[in-house]
Amino acid sequence: DQPHVSDSQVMVEFENGNFKFTFPNPKNVSEFSMTLFKGHEKKEICALHLSQEKVIPKNNVTYCQTEHSNSSTTFILKNLERKHIDIYTYCLEMFLPPPYIDCRLKETYLYIQDKEDCISLGLMSWIIIGLILFAMISCICCAVACCLRNKNQQCESNSHEYNSEYMPMAAVNAAKKPRI
Repeated sequence: DQPHVSDSQVMVEFENGNFKFTFPNPKNVSEFSMTLFKGHEKKEICALHLSQEKVIPKNNVTYCQTEHSNSSTTFILKNLERKHIDIYTYCLEMFLPPPYIDCRLKETYLYIQDKEDCISLGLMSWIIIGLILFAMISCICCAVACCLRNKNQQCESNSHEYNSEYMPMAAVNAAKKPRI
């Protein structure tokens, strides 16, 4: 059997605050190495070497761990912050059986949103909603106050005679003098 690498896509998962990059293991290969690099300068952050069924993980940073199964290898990135935003490159090297196959690269861009950003965005949203509600309530109160004021003015203009000191009286015909 010839060594075979499937060109299936990397599976990236976000679970419990951790990013998981899962890559299929090469088929019919007894010795291989998988490495995860960060950035354009390709700084090695973690790797896994499989030789004669012996798995040797290598972690250069605290936020990267490896998991290996018969079918795949997973790089787990934990407790990431905004400073970890970058291009992550996966490299697969196959050693045995010959021929040696040099690094096959796959790149993934990873964006991390800071927790502070989420909090500040949420807080900002509530402040804006509060200001809008305050403005709406103020407009409604002003409209009600204006209507009541206009209503009182109309009542006063229609009834200004009734508010005098004198009692309103109906008009009477002048009494006729009796003729004698």
